[in-house]
Amino acid sequence: MKKTLLALFATGFLAACSSTPTETAAPAPAPVKTSAAPVAPAQPLPKEPVTMADYPAKGVGGALGQRTIRYAFDKYTVSDEFMPVVSAHGDFLLSHSNAKVILQGNCDERGSREYNLGLGQRRADSVRKILMAKGVKDGQIETVSFGKEKPVNPAHDAAAWAENRRTDIVYQGE
Repeated sequence: MKKTLLALFATGFLAACSSTPTETAAPAPAPVKTSAAPVAPAQPLPKEPVTMADYPAKGVGGALGQRTIRYAFDKYTVSDEFMPVVSAHGDFLLSHSNAKVILQGNCDERGSREYNLGLGQRRADSVRKILMAKGVKDGQIETVSFGKEKPVNPAHDAAAWAENRRTDIVYQGE
């Protein structure tokens, strides 16, 4: 009895695994001749080239000339003071879909290396979230954390620490 059941099971299993023949495609219809002029196939739109000259200049007046977002001690939320800067760069990225930006999160020297790498990443990600909420494509934004490894002010005081708590906006190719 067991052999019979095993044989039936194996036969059923093999039958279920067999493939079925596929149908052949119908022949393509003959082209219809018309008296209209031939139409060229659609071509993809050329991508807008973005050169270094197109990127906003650093230090130029207005929010677009600013490239640094600063933070309070141990914080990663973008303050209202810097929202116009992030918004201006978001508008630029929206109008230049081929432009790409790297958001570099940084910290002051206090805290462990691991903690500062994480905090720097949260800072860069906070700017990224705002840009994406404006409609900037994910592929245009890259984030990286340098933690405390790239201070802009190497001094060891409160003023230097305040300068080093930042996210830098760097356009591709800079």
